[in-house]
Amino acid sequence: MVKTKIPFGTVLISKKAKKLVQECLDQGRISSGRLVRNFEQRFSGLMGVQDAVSVSSGTEAITMALAVLYDLGAKRGEEVILPALSFVATGNAVMHAGFKPVFVDIDPDTMNIDPDLIERAITKNTRAILPVHLMGKPAEMDTICEISKRHGLLVIEDAAEAYGAVYKGRNIGSIGDLAAFSLYVAHIITTGEGGMVLTDNEHYAEILRSLRSHGRACKCPVCISNTSSGYCEKRFSNKDIGDIRFNFERIGYSCKMNELEAAIGLGTLDHYDNILEKRHHNLLKMIEGFKPFVQYLWTYTEDDHEKIGPHAFPFVVKEGAPFTRNDLMLFMEKNGIDARTLFSSIPTQCGGYEFLGYRPGDFPQAEYIGNNGIHIGVHQDIHDAEIEWFLERITEFLNQASR
Repeated sequence: MVKTKIPFGTVLISKKAKKLVQECLDQGRISSGRLVRNFEQRFSGLMGVQDAVSVSSGTEAITMALAVLYDLGAKRGEEVILPALSFVATGNAVMHAGFKPVFVDIDPDTMNIDPDLIERAITKNTRAILPVHLMGKPAEMDTICEISKRHGLLVIEDAAEAYGAVYKGRNIGSIGDLAAFSLYVAHIITTGEGGMVLTDNEHYAEILRSLRSHGRACKCPVCISNTSSGYCEKRFSNKDIGDIRFNFERIGYSCKMNELEAAIGLGTLDHYDNILEKRHHNLLKMIEGFKPFVQYLWTYTEDDHEKIGPHAFPFVVKEGAPFTRNDLMLFMEKNGIDARTLFSSIPTQCGGYEFLGYRPGDFPQAEYIGNNGIHIGVHQDIHDAEIEWFLERITEFLNQASR
């Protein structure tokens, strides 16, 4: 068996993370508490927003952000617009939140939702637009925000893959009304599993803190009971309600982050800038290295108005190439290059969505990438020599395939 020379990802569990985890275990305090709140505060500061609310996964982060709509008057079964091409979790979250996903095709130059197609998908039942910054490439947020303002819709960013991404001087995750990040092991900041919702709206943050804990009335930024086991003056302040910890104001979920996860996340944050810089270097080197392959392989570019979040390196087999995606992926696998397919058109290539009635051909751009896209890692443990070796292998493959 060929040894993997370029794995898709690596995980950093820092000395600080291990120390904090051990302290949690020694103290017997592992449910959501002081470390979770510390992690939220540092995360919001890093991203430049007022509030960060932690949850148990990136999917739950999107679900929670969407569920805020109910407090604003939305009804179950109403509509959310999102791109056809994304990791399936984006569509799943819309369904979990109780809304109907309305899919829009992508711009093939960015792989993100085509802003020119959004407005025609809006109906009287539309409540939000959910742009995805796929592979860290910022979506066209100016146009999306203008459309949303014109129609009175919320913008909820799926920023799961967009750590470090910048759009016209603003951090991705700070532009929409809310934003969802994933803290899954494949991402730059990780807690193993986990997610984070960002917002500059204090009211939305209060709703989120209620939603993640069954919809209970407790929604303070810092919970005295959880962080210090101290006395809470608010707990019995309303005689009509009684104990607010057992007063449930809305239909909620159970998706809090725990102290062990926060400990790992806090350890990651100390290395964030270095990891981001190294991964961005690797991404740009791969993009530059693919220029000679333009006849058969396409990849995105980093435009002047943006900085791509270096989640992974995507590329697509172009129409008319003398080989298939499977041919290329098999070659990479045999040569120790760990690769993944580049997601699918959710409504037409993911079987669970057949009930919506979409048909193959409804989203041609998303479907093409779903059939022909690949991505590999750009993580911090990949070095220039390994990137050169990877480019040499692709050159070797293309020379063989084009004979």
